[in-house]
Amino acid sequence: MQINFTAPSTECSGTLVVAATETGLLPAASALDKKLGGHLQRALGTARFKGKAGQIVELLAPVGLQASRIIVVGVGRNERFDGPAAERLGAAAVGKILTSGEKELTFTIDLPKGAKLKAAQLATHIAMGAKLRAYSFHKYRTKQREEHEPTLTSLVIGTEDAGSARKSWERMRAVAEGVYLARDLVNEPPNVMSPQEFASRTLALSKLGVKVEVLGEKEMRTLGMNALLGVGQGSERESQLVVMQWNGGRKKDQPVAFVGKGVCFDSGGLSLKPGASMMGMKGDMGGAAAVTGTMHALAARKAKVNAVGILGLVENMPDGRAQRPDDVVTSMSGQTIEILNTDAEGRLVLADALWYAQTKFKPRFVVDLATLTGAIMVALGLEHAGLFSNDDKLASRIQEAGREVGEPVWRLPLADGYDKMIKSKIADMKNISGVTHAGSIVAAQFLQRFIDKTPWAHLDIAGVAWQDGEQKPLSPGWGVGWGVRILDRLVADHYES
Repeated sequence: MQINFTAPSTECSGTLVVAATETGLLPAASALDKKLGGHLQRALGTARFKGKAGQIVELLAPVGLQASRIIVVGVGRNERFDGPAAERLGAAAVGKILTSGEKELTFTIDLPKGAKLKAAQLATHIAMGAKLRAYSFHKYRTKQREEHEPTLTSLVIGTEDAGSARKSWERMRAVAEGVYLARDLVNEPPNVMSPQEFASRTLALSKLGVKVEVLGEKEMRTLGMNALLGVGQGSERESQLVVMQWNGGRKKDQPVAFVGKGVCFDSGGLSLKPGASMMGMKGDMGGAAAVTGTMHALAARKAKVNAVGILGLVENMPDGRAQRPDDVVTSMSGQTIEILNTDAEGRLVLADALWYAQTKFKPRFVVDLATLTGAIMVALGLEHAGLFSNDDKLASRIQEAGREVGEPVWRLPLADGYDKMIKSKIADMKNISGVTHAGSIVAAQFLQRFIDKTPWAHLDIAGVAWQDGEQKPLSPGWGVGWGVRILDRLVADHYES
């Protein structure tokens, strides 16, 4: 889909999008209503349109206009209209006509009074929302493919500051590409997206200047990564560790590090999941997908930062070689772990990947992302990711970045009392507490045992990485691509040289 920024105009072919707040039509929409002899206001009244955020009214074949249809989108209250709201506006309009047969969509949207945006920001946020909503994944359809194929090919956004909008969009487009990549990885079926296939797809980042290294089981065994290797030993597919490096900063600068859980399919191992709980476990590599998308975004926009992305890629399957409950493994850190439940596997993968990231690269901070616990959905539902951290400044910056890009997080505690819950009688720790409460916190406490003095944050994204039911405004598919935007914003706001 081609996106262009031009001077505002209501003279266009295809679909024209205008907007209204809860207090009435914005100027461009009001001028259009006069041209139509009040027909627009009449249509809104008939549809009981109140200008609330997300409301849409569509007029087909308006008399006296070149446009084939008009869409009026509600933006809600003026003072609440910010970047995420503008993105939802763009997404709503695109979602309405993406597969309608329409090829061109033109936005002529005024800044509501009191809005927290400038003209160029409004335009680029509309473009971002439209781009993210236009995503589709239907490569495996063989029937009825045409009706699912997007027809929209051109997006025109009117703005008084087209030059600044074009410049800003170059950066935002790179981030959108990263989100698309993360979604593609999560949406692929598990018979295709094995650890080796995932690793091979990361090699494409080398075209952007990312250095990619893939470690197999032999190399990981030499490093002592027995926690990670134990998870994958029941699968016929070899486990992988992917190391991605983007060196866009000064040579002397410490890198920032991102670590992603990449369980390409999670059966639970010998602690086998019930059948219904196993569906969707192709998405248990959502953290690794987000880290891959982030590395793409940073490289594509030439971010002035040194960044490392580490992916622990495994498949958790049951067979005669699979890890058993009651096994004890020695992690790369030298700490021993008693395995009481083989379905608490993600923390084992991250234990070795986190240790490797810290000891190999000495980063300024490390953030891990993982679809780690179902308990996080009990606590936070499907709206917020869980945030755990040993550093208040890093945690605050992540929270701020999440608010700005519409990927909110909620910080949860870490404390000695929770840490005691993973005390083992025969090893340094056990991988579960054995009780039903505080599951997400206990998992984070486990991870913290593999953090030295490096500032660290853990994002439990089990509730936000994919969606089975109602679609989020900017996410039309199953995989959301959550995490790319918050990490990119964190870097852009605080860590570029």
